[in-house]
Order: sequence, then structure tokens, then C-alpha cells
Amino acid sequence: MFSDIGALELVTLIVLAVLVFGPDKLPKVVQDVSRFIRKVREFSDSAKEDIRSELGPEFKDFEFEDLNPKTFIRKQLDGNEDLGELKELRSTFDLRKEMNDVADAVNGRESTPAPSPSAAPAAAPAAVGGTSRTEGHGGGSAPDLMKKQDPPAAPERPPYDSDAT
Repeated sequence: MFSDIGALELVTLIVLAVLVFGPDKLPKVVQDVSRFIRKVREFSDSAKEDIRSELGPEFKDFEFEDLNPKTFIRKQLDGNEDLGELKELRSTFDLRKEMNDVADAVNGRESTPAPSPSAAPAAAPAAVGGTSRTEGHGGGSAPDLMKKQDPPAAPERPPYDSDAT
């Protein structure tokens, strides 16, 4: 129950209890708290047994810890053979790189393209409708949609009006 409490926290709680309740009332408070915890555990155990008995024999292996969503998902993934595909998908997705690319795009900086396993499909947008961008346009150059656009010039700020604020 208290497995994540360190020694320093335990000493702090003891000192705080002595200061709040005093050394003469502390043993009575500890007995009352331990009796309360024991009653809560008994109530919990009896409720679990009542639920198991109501569910019937087909749920005799039912564990209440399985109701925790993390535990449920972990159990479902352990028995699933698609886990290899999930790991492969997870290894190809680099969240840190994606976030840096988005931040660079927002701040208007050039991002350095890193070599990726899917570098070949990146060249596919060059052909639009079966022709390249420069073909069929009379030799003129169309805007390159894959390059970052220059940010628009900042408009001139209007003069400050103290009465408007």
C-alpha cells in the first residue's frame, strides 16, 4: 500500500503526526487508523467475493485488476500477433523529429531533411496529372509547392491611440 514512500517521507509523516496529535494521543490515533484500514479491506474483500459469486463459475478467473485500462490493453496486446506490426509502425514514427519540423515551419526556419526509409515516395508529387510542373506550361516555371514560402512582410503598425484602450 505504501511501497512508494521513502524513508524521508516516512520520518516527515511521523514527526508531523507527533506535532499534530501529541505523544500522548498518538498511540490511540494509530490504533484507530489501523482499525479503519482493516475494516475498509474487509469490506473490499467481501464486495469482491459477492461480485464473483454473482457472476457465476464462468468468471472464476476474473481479476479486478483487469478493469484498469492499462492492464486490459497490455493483456490484449500480449496475446495478439499484430504486436510486431505495431512495433514496426512505432519505430518508423519519430515524434521528436516531427515536432521539430512543425516548430521550424512555424518559426520560418529551414529544416534539414534527414534521410528516411521512405525517401522514394517524396519524389512522387513532382508529377501532376501525368506531366511535370514545367511541361505543358510553355516552359514557364510554376511555383514550387514543396519549398517553404517566404513569410509575408510585416504590415506597418497603426499609431498608438491612448483613448481607444
